[in-house]
Amino acid sequence: MHQVNIHEAKTHLSKLIQEALAGEDVVIAKDNKPVVKLVVLPHQKHQRQLGTAKGKIVMADDFDEPLDDFAPYMTS
Repeated sequence: MHQVNIHEAKTHLSKLIQEALAGEDVVIAKDNKPVVKLVVLPHQKHQRQLGTAKGKIVMADDFDEPLDDFAPYMTS
């Protein structure tokens, strides 16, 4: 656990946020008494992972062929 006073927290907020994101407990104190704890929000913990939909999306070989329904509107 890392405890800092309010003045130090204001001065080094970016650094303290990075520490919290790295999993360290960061507590902000007033008159050496803990009053606030920085907590990472659950939806901020995970980053996107590429390739998770591989094999789930299939595109037909004729996907760009004209549709039969539009034949009357097409000119030759």
